[in-house]
Amino acid sequence: MFKYGTDKLTVDKAIAIAKGELKGVLDSEAQNKINACRAKVDAIVDAGKAVYGINTGFGPLCDVQITADETAKLQENLLITHAVGVGNPIDKELSKIMMICKVHALSQGYSGIRLEVVERIQYFIEHDLLPVVPEQGSVGASGDLAPLSHLFLTLLGEGEFWDGNKIVPAKEMLAKHNLEPIRLQAKEGLALINGTQFILAHAIMGLHKMEYLLDLADLAGAMSIEGYLGSASPFKAALHEIRPYKGNIEVAAHMRRLFKGSENMASHESCSRVQDPYSMRCIPQVHGASRNAYYHLKELAEIEMNSVTDNPIVLSETEAISGGNFHGQPLAMALDYGALAASEIGNISDRRSYLLLEGKFGLPRLLTSGGGLNSGYMIPQYTTAALVTENKSLCFPSSADSIPTSLGQEDHVSMGSISGRKFNQILGNIEKILAIEMMYAAQALDFRRPNKSSEIVEKNIALIRKKVPKLEDDRILKDDINYIIDLVKNRKFIVN
Repeated sequence: MFKYGTDKLTVDKAIAIAKGELKGVLDSEAQNKINACRAKVDAIVDAGKAVYGINTGFGPLCDVQITADETAKLQENLLITHAVGVGNPIDKELSKIMMICKVHALSQGYSGIRLEVVERIQYFIEHDLLPVVPEQGSVGASGDLAPLSHLFLTLLGEGEFWDGNKIVPAKEMLAKHNLEPIRLQAKEGLALINGTQFILAHAIMGLHKMEYLLDLADLAGAMSIEGYLGSASPFKAALHEIRPYKGNIEVAAHMRRLFKGSENMASHESCSRVQDPYSMRCIPQVHGASRNAYYHLKELAEIEMNSVTDNPIVLSETEAISGGNFHGQPLAMALDYGALAASEIGNISDRRSYLLLEGKFGLPRLLTSGGGLNSGYMIPQYTTAALVTENKSLCFPSSADSIPTSLGQEDHVSMGSISGRKFNQILGNIEKILAIEMMYAAQALDFRRPNKSSEIVEKNIALIRKKVPKLEDDRILKDDINYIIDLVKNRKFIVN
């Protein structure tokens, strides 16, 4: 059980709640904090003092005070006018993670929202009522205004929900669950749409993918080195103890485990080869650097998911601070760094695939014994080359750009929503690049028979060979590649 507003939210816990493997609850402590903060907002409204977002207009209209009678309409108008997202809908799981992160933030007792609104969002989470959210439109500075507006328009009976793979009007789905639309009150619209939950959800999903892909990259690299009859010397602990980056040390140790018991590696311990190309020899340094970036992004994301990022922050019956906790820059810059780190995993993987095709150290050219009549595995490397270049083009840091909005009131923005989307696009391409490398490595290792690989590598070769036989004569490879990509996406490979 996870207690919103009290327990520490992590990447693993957010994913577990989204998948229904962990139950999130609003316990009495969270309820008391939400109610206490709401009482402070009511006191501010009753006092009649102008406080931004509670009884004033928004952005450049912050100098216009709103009467108590107009407050509900003001908050609803906020969601309606800011729901201007465009493009394809985001993944359903992202919508759910956004709501999980928002409930946790609201439950900390600084946002001034009523308990019944938070409970309604919690109902959406528990019953998989997932709003349809367009992927484009946030500049990541007054929070993720457009996507959060689409997410929470559904509270009002506006917007749309997913019903399986169909999109249906929110009113229809609410009626199906016997729920009445909610009328928002003072501060609530701003509490809902100010915040970084769109950026954060992309960071969480990307980190969850990247953790596995980093381990998988080591596995693919180990299989390629075995197939190439490369050296295990670059992975010795003593080498990395004198340049002790955390990621490098972890990768080298992981590679040693992956090689343990390999007859291929033992067969050439005393061979005359001095060194391997960098894409094999420098795996700890390159994969390790990407791991270091992963750890940095994870640290920042877990700070963010336990923070309050809406505005204003309600501290007392007389004080509500209008600050900038909604600004996405802390995550935007780290996501851009994470995107570069992920891209490099694909870049070096493609180079290893290329090496396996060259026909060196006992391997046939293009990994086929019947070259000439057969092209063998020539062409899948074209695909990895294309994906690697696509990733490079996605590495321009979105956080390096800023375009003023809101008549100059919001004159510096993070563009972190774009950083998050690109990070996940790159990771999706990495799944495909690593799948092709593993297909190549399995073929190369078949040419090393009867020597056997380590136990863990043999299990993974067996997974591939369930549906992808050794390539003897040319055949259509699309189904082979897609099968291995599915193994990657569904985390079927044994990486540790």
